[in-house]
Order: sequence, then C-alpha cells, then structure tokens
Amino acid sequence: MPVNLDKPHLWKGDIVQSVDFYNSWFMEFAPKAFRDTRSQTTKAVESALQWTKNLTNIKPDVLKEHPAILAMLRMTTCPPIARDRLIGLAGVSANLVNSMEVEKRLPPQMNRAELKNNLEKIGSIIERMADPDIFVWRERDDNGTREEIHRAATIVADRLCGAVANPIIRNAQEHRQLKSIQTWLEAREYRRLRHGEADDFTSLPAGTFSFHFNVPVILEGDKRINIPVDALIMKKTAKAGEFPMLIEAKSAGDFTNVNKRRKEEAQKMTQLRKTYGESITFNLFLCGYFDSGYLGYEAAEGIDWVWEHRIDDLASFGL
Repeated sequence: MPVNLDKPHLWKGDIVQSVDFYNSWFMEFAPKAFRDTRSQTTKAVESALQWTKNLTNIKPDVLKEHPAILAMLRMTTCPPIARDRLIGLAGVSANLVNSMEVEKRLPPQMNRAELKNNLEKIGSIIERMADPDIFVWRERDDNGTREEIHRAATIVADRLCGAVANPIIRNAQEHRQLKSIQTWLEAREYRRLRHGEADDFTSLPAGTFSFHFNVPVILEGDKRINIPVDALIMKKTAKAGEFPMLIEAKSAGDFTNVNKRRKEEAQKMTQLRKTYGESITFNLFLCGYFDSGYLGYEAAEGIDWVWEHRIDDLASFGL
C-alpha cells in the first residue's frame, strides 16, 4: 500500500519542511562535525610532519613506510596540488599515486627501481613547492617551534577537510538518519540484529533491524553483485518467507545533485525485482532538498519514501 508516492498534493509542503529541517540541522551540527574531523585530521598531519622531519625530509623511504600521507603532502604546497596535477608535474605513474591515496599502499607489482625513482620525483615536487607562508621554518633552515608546527598542521588539515567537506557532512547526516530510525524502532520494541544472528538478508528474525547490509542481486549472464542497503527491517508480524523492508537513507543540501543521482535508486529497484520478484520493496528515507521532479521520477519507478521530518510514516508501512 503506497504511503507517499501516490500523494503528490502533499509533496510541495513536505519539500518545504524537509529543506527547513535540513538547514536547521546544518546550521547547528555541520560546523561541529567539520571541526571534529578537522581536529582528528590535525593530529594526523602533525604525525606526518614528524615522519618527514617537518617537511624537510620527503625521501622514498619515508613514503614507502607511510604511503597514505601523500594526500596530506599535496595540501602543503602553494598552491595545493590536485592528484592529477601532481602526476603530471612529477611525471610519475598514475597507478602509484592512486594506490598510495586510495588504497593507502604501494603497488605490489611495481619495479623497485621504478618505485624509488617515482617517489624521489614526488618528494622533490613537494619540497620545491612547499608553502613558505605555512612552513616558515624552512627559510630559517630549522625544524620550527611547537606553535609553528601546530599552526601549520591546522592549516593543512583545513585544506584537507575543505577538499572533502561534502563527504564529512554526508557521513554526519547518514549517522543521524540511521540513529533516528533506530530510536523510532526501539521505541516500538524492535531490536538491532546481533552479529552472526542472520545468514543473509532474508533470515532476519521478526522484529529486528540491521544497518549496512549487503543484498545480492543477479545481473544479466548470471553475474552476481551485492547492493549495499542502509537499513533492513523485518516486521514483527512478518511470516516465513517474507522480505524485510529495505531502506536507503538519503540527504541532500541542494536540488542540483539529487536529480543527477535519481537513476541509481531506480536501477537498484529494477535489479531487486528481477532477482526477487514484485513482493520486495525498496524505500527511501529523505531529508533535505528533494524536489517534485525527483519525487515524481521515483514514484514512477514504484519507489516509496518517508520524510525524516515525518518519521512516523514508518508505521504506515506496517512497522
């Protein structure tokens, strides 16, 4: 039974309330989420500065031992260097740089001599372009004072966090959204699934829920992939063989990006139905900027939703 997808006369009012809800949260909590992350990042930068002797020793051995510091090192230059720009400037392997930053390790198959040569080039570019207004001790040819090092680490951490500000906010939003679902469910005597209690997503006991669960689907050619689902809820009244309710938590701080990503949910719904039939459902938990165009597209695909500002609508799904 549809809950919100068949009620377009309510959409406009809900959109306004959802935008207000998101903006209120952002003004109150987003700065703290950013500051907390910046504080943690500052400590990581201070460690990286210690390993590189305050940016005076960016040698291959240091980069070999701590490959993950490369993303930080790119933020120490004037101007900060994008990943692809570093690859071009240093004339080094894209595979090496991507492996160090994304996988936090060196490419295992890379020739030892080539690796050393590439790491020397990276270190040379970073040292040559190190920002003199941040790392003031370099011109004095010393290691800097404790205050100078902390100040430099804070600036670099700001640059790092600024580059990933949106993911920081998204992570904080998702944490809050899932916590809201958990609080609502536990108030109605649902309990969180214990580790190892269910073999797969179909075997959740009635009256339980779980977060970040993989649901396998079959693609063309019998290829199998896992769809990550934010929340699974097995109704207390569920009968044998009944699927849990699948929910994806979504938040958005503007109207632009949501319409670019709306096909992703439709694709998931199509894959789930092809694998498990029409009885499986896939629903959204929305907060923020989702306009009528987005809602209409999802409704046409048979995807229903609950607004976070009206979380009690979960009860209308039979929970």
